[in-house]
This record gives sequence, C-alpha cells and structure tokens, in this order.
Amino acid sequence: MRKTRALAAAGAAVAVLGVAAPVAVADGGRVANPSNIVAQPGVIARGGQLTITVDGCPHGGHATSNAFQRTNLTPVNNHNDTARGNDTARGNDTARGTATIDDNARPGPYDITVHCSGRSLTRPAAFTVIGGVRGGIGGSSTTGATPTDMAIGGSLVAAAVAGSGFFWMRRRAEKRI
Repeated sequence: MRKTRALAAAGAAVAVLGVAAPVAVADGGRVANPSNIVAQPGVIARGGQLTITVDGCPHGGHATSNAFQRTNLTPVNNHNDTARGNDTARGNDTARGTATIDDNARPGPYDITVHCSGRSLTRPAAFTVIGGVRGGIGGSSTTGATPTDMAIGGSLVAAAVAGSGFFWMRRRAEKRI
C-alpha cells in the first residue's frame, strides 16, 4: 500500500516536470510570469498618456484595455539590478510601454491585460479615466442640468427675491411709524 502511494506521488512529480520542462527551455531555462502591473498615473483624462510597467516580462509583449488600443511593451535593460545582487535570470525583467487614452473613453475604472511570453495577467481597475470639462457654455449642457432642474432652481431664486423684497418693504414701513 505504501509503495503504491510512493509510486503514484513520484509519477505525478515526473508528469509535472515533464510538462514544465519544455516551457522552461523555450524561455532560456526560466519560466517568465508577468506580475506587478503598474499604470501611472492612476487617474487620467481622455487623450492623456498612460505608462504601463510590468515585471516578469523579459522579452516584451503587449497590453490591452477597453480605454486604449493595443500597446507594445518593450524590455527595459536593468543593468543596475545585477550590481545590486538582483540576478535578472530569476525572471524579474521589466517591460514598459506608453498608451494613449481614447478620446471617446467613458469615465470610470478600467482593467489592463498584459500578454508576455505566451502568458497573460489582468489587473482589475488598474487606472481610472475622468471626464473632461465642458467650458464656454456657461456650465449648462444636455448632460448636466435638465430643464426641470433649471425650472426648480429658477423658481427658488424668484422666491428668494420676492421674500427679500417683502421683508425690505416691511422694514421700510416700520421706520415711518
């Protein structure tokens, strides 16, 4: 019974190594896993430029999102990492790219999906697009206050003017007595 379990465990380990070995050899002896997706700035307006940095992407790749077109990621040469004792053979290679946010992107949070070395990683709500300001039309537009809102605001202003006038006239009448 014990020999059967030991043989089964050894067979499973050999199977796992057999599947993982071609991937490790194809990538220079290491398995590249994209990790740590960073988008800067975290809040951006439409038309702005977003810098995307990904660790574990030694050969580059690409990033996609609903807020921008497919963006290429190029490897960053980390010559200083080996001087600090960080061996780049451990899979800590970094790739970077710059994306331009679409002019028609809706305000709100967006995900980024990165594809490197045949693997992909998604970071939910990686950045937030904010809406632009509509200047030059006095602050009223079809997406702002509705005609009902304008009527309510106008009637409140009219009531304030009428109340102030009534109060002023009453004060003047009291001074004549």
